Amino acid sequence: MTVEQGRIEPAAMQRSVGAGRIAVKAGPDGRTRLDALHQKANAKIRIPKAYGTALEAVLINTAGGLTGGDRLDWSAAAGAGTHLAIATQACERIYKSAGGTALQTTRLDIGAGARLDWLPQETILFDDSGLDRSIEIDMAPDAAFVGLETLVLGRAAMGETVRRTHLRDRWRIRRAGQLIHADNVRLDGDATALADGPATLAGCTAIATLVHVAPGDDEQRAALSERLRAALAPMTAGALQVGVSAFAGKCVVRLMAPDAYRLRPLAIAALSILRDGAPLPAVWRS
Repeated sequence: MTVEQGRIEPAAMQRSVGAGRIAVKAGPDGRTRLDALHQKANAKIRIPKAYGTALEAVLINTAGGLTGGDRLDWSAAAGAGTHLAIATQACERIYKSAGGTALQTTRLDIGAGARLDWLPQETILFDDSGLDRSIEIDMAPDAAFVGLETLVLGRAAMGETVRRTHLRDRWRIRRAGQLIHADNVRLDGDATALADGPATLAGCTAIATLVHVAPGDDEQRAALSERLRAALAPMTAGALQVGVSAFAGKCVVRLMAPDAYRLRPLAIAALSILRDGAPLPAVWRS
């Protein structure tokens, strides 16, 4: 607190403002190599040893989560002919806000013949939290992208409910400059009550969206959709729900479950198919 003209003024709360950027390029041997790395404040990027075809990058928010007034910006560029897989070290937690909204932006650029896998672990919304998040992706005509985002309304194992929250979640994917995917999610007020509706989440508190964009024709995407449905159908029971569609040069998968524990196996199974059986980054398996 500060004292000014006989009045006690509350001290301004400290906010985290982090930014991280990674860029990769193809080396002389054809392997994906680090080209540029930038880290600011609580945004850290680590590159563990990996022996697959992709270079793995792990994003870390050392603040432990986000709350009102915080900002976190990530950006990545996969140069021509590279393969970059990005994951987060842990779930991102959006904590109760004393005022304002947390802001998170992600910018991904995918060059000619390159592939980028965006594989963050779950984002958990706490009661009275606020988050504005956007993902902007620009792809070359022959680039490939697999992306996952998962939202969880409270931690079921802790008996948490989210009675009030503010969420704005925005996806934009452009291929050769043309918009091919736009997705907006808005959630305000009593999230638990909203989730109970049959036209919303049907009682589920964990939802995931997966998007796959790659070279190929409509017949190939239809075949991919059928593989996903056949693999995921035996895993759905009770309140678990799966939707798969292929249109406008992409394949989109929607998953819903009563909690994150039951959602994760569905997401992993879908990713295995969309990533041609490639193992998930090590942070997913630890």
